[in-house]
Amino acid sequence: MVLKSKMKWIGLFGLVLSAFSLFAHFLLARYTSTESSVADEQHSITIFTWRPRFENADLPRASSMYRRLWGPVRPLESLHPHANPRGMYQGPSVQTNGFIFVKIQGGFHEIRNSICDAVVVSRLLNATLVIPELQSTTSSKGISSAFKSFAYLYNEEHFVEALAKDVLVVKSLPKNFKAARRNKEMPVFKVPYSASPEFYRELVLPVLKRHSVVELLVTDGGCLQAILPPHLEECQRLRCRVAFHALRFRDEVQELGTKILNRLRATGRPFLAYNPGVTRDALAYHGCAELFQDVHTELIQHRRLWMIKRGLVKEELPVNSMNQRLNGSCPLMPEEVGILLRAYGYSSDTIIYVSGGEIFGGQRVLIPLHAMFENVVDRTSLSTARELASIYGHEECLISSPHQKLPLVKEEMDLNAWKKSGPRPRPLPPPPARPKYPHNIEGWWGWVAEIDKEPVASIVELRTNAHKLLWEAIDYIICVEADAFFPGFDRDGKGRPSLASLVMGHRLYQSTASKTFRPDRRVVVKLLEEIRDHLYQANRTWLTSVRKHLSRTVLDGLTEASSNSKLQVFLSHPVPECSCSSYRPSEASSPSGRVKDHVSPGVEHRCPAWMDANTIMRSEKDKEREEELDEDDPRLGQPFQVGSDREVGGPDISNKEESHMEDQEEIDGGE
Repeated sequence: MVLKSKMKWIGLFGLVLSAFSLFAHFLLARYTSTESSVADEQHSITIFTWRPRFENADLPRASSMYRRLWGPVRPLESLHPHANPRGMYQGPSVQTNGFIFVKIQGGFHEIRNSICDAVVVSRLLNATLVIPELQSTTSSKGISSAFKSFAYLYNEEHFVEALAKDVLVVKSLPKNFKAARRNKEMPVFKVPYSASPEFYRELVLPVLKRHSVVELLVTDGGCLQAILPPHLEECQRLRCRVAFHALRFRDEVQELGTKILNRLRATGRPFLAYNPGVTRDALAYHGCAELFQDVHTELIQHRRLWMIKRGLVKEELPVNSMNQRLNGSCPLMPEEVGILLRAYGYSSDTIIYVSGGEIFGGQRVLIPLHAMFENVVDRTSLSTARELASIYGHEECLISSPHQKLPLVKEEMDLNAWKKSGPRPRPLPPPPARPKYPHNIEGWWGWVAEIDKEPVASIVELRTNAHKLLWEAIDYIICVEADAFFPGFDRDGKGRPSLASLVMGHRLYQSTASKTFRPDRRVVVKLLEEIRDHLYQANRTWLTSVRKHLSRTVLDGLTEASSNSKLQVFLSHPVPECSCSSYRPSEASSPSGRVKDHVSPGVEHRCPAWMDANTIMRSEKDKEREEELDEDDPRLGQPFQVGSDREVGGPDISNKEESHMEDQEEIDGGE
């Protein structure tokens, strides 16, 4: 009994000692000293699958370094969004010439541009617009029945209410016209990409008056020319009101986009949005197949051959991709963009949001970018699978079955010939086909090893294509609100402005002074080729050249967008038609004021008095104090060295005067 009692006390003592040791272990783990208390707090943040890692102290907002990386573009601060009608502008007439029913095919940016054009066409023809039908969703089987066509992507009620003073919009055709459409008695026009107003007045309007209804089939991402005559300037502002005010995303999509944006902001640091633009169609159209290897090159060439057969590409199939790249016709690869951003001064812990519904080549293409920046995220790392599924609605469960294996016709013929070859002796039977392992034919591109013709999309792939519209809508929301934006490519698979161009146009309208890079790819490729063998050991001269080029493209890119992108898509550069200017007396005689008049192309309309009253103006004293702030940039030395973001040794690479000149160049807009 005494022995048992002692054993109980020993066991109890062991339990108490174990509990004390565990408690001490947790205390030590919790209060272990780290590099700094700030770093420890930041490392403890976990947002779903993303665990932010910040090794550098946050830059003071008053520092010249912060202004260069994240600050507003001062010469553009006087521009403000103003798309309201000016002068005499009549509302829609109750008696219209009939109904316009529009069917739109294409991707996210093509749908958005086509809707704006359809509204302007309805205004020009004094017609009632039926809410457009989006073929990308209605043709996809298996999507949720709760959201169809226009309502799958945008808010119908808000669209109708926002355009009440511009055009009459109805949700569906009257019953008699629905029957005519089913019986194919409705006149249909397949509208060319850049149709003129005369096309509609001379060809469409007489048919509309005769039948009271017409159907427009828009397949090329637009149905009205981008640059309209001066007397139709109100139609340009109507485009802005449609794109930037009437087209609001469906509530579920808007809420998820806002949630992801708030999670990015929760870190307390600014973030940069990057749109790669590396899509299969864009690479095939511009002849950039040799940027990839193996099966990816074959896929791009197969797509290019398909475009040539349909007349989309006028050139030959073989193209020198290196020449295309030197001409600026190919996208900047993520590795190259990472090098540019590090050279410009962005530290390795900068938050970079990667947008885009598709990156050709998969995640392996982003590996170099992840190696240079620790906080590279996208919508999947900032949201849960349940949240993403909520925007799709209730959908039927589909089993993703691979494409059916087609029999090898030649081998079957050989085998039949062997069986019917008569009595022995006869040749040996043909050898069996080489076994194909699952990893060789796995994925949507597996058909390349089996057949020459691309198979028809399965139901799962059609559903995924519909989901891509929602993914790009979320990315669009975040890119527009980002502190800085960098486009890897601004052209789509038809050579026209892409999603990145629409984002840059929206940022130019909504927050004109926000940091939006518009790099000249020809200059960038030339700079990269200069140090192709030493990309990660760049010298000071090269880094300074990159920095000056990117600083200048913030403003110089506006001129290029106005002369190139705007001619194809108005929404890529909605200035000066949709902007107004509020000149500040303190800046009227300054050098930056002269630059401002030069860079704000043609913006002569003065903002209304109520807008001027609400504009926050800096005092002259604050401005002088801000311009005097200056500091050397230690990252200009070796931006790719390990630990270079925290400690920099060696002599200074630029003196105070050179640093001040570069910062003043950014402040004054690169005059």
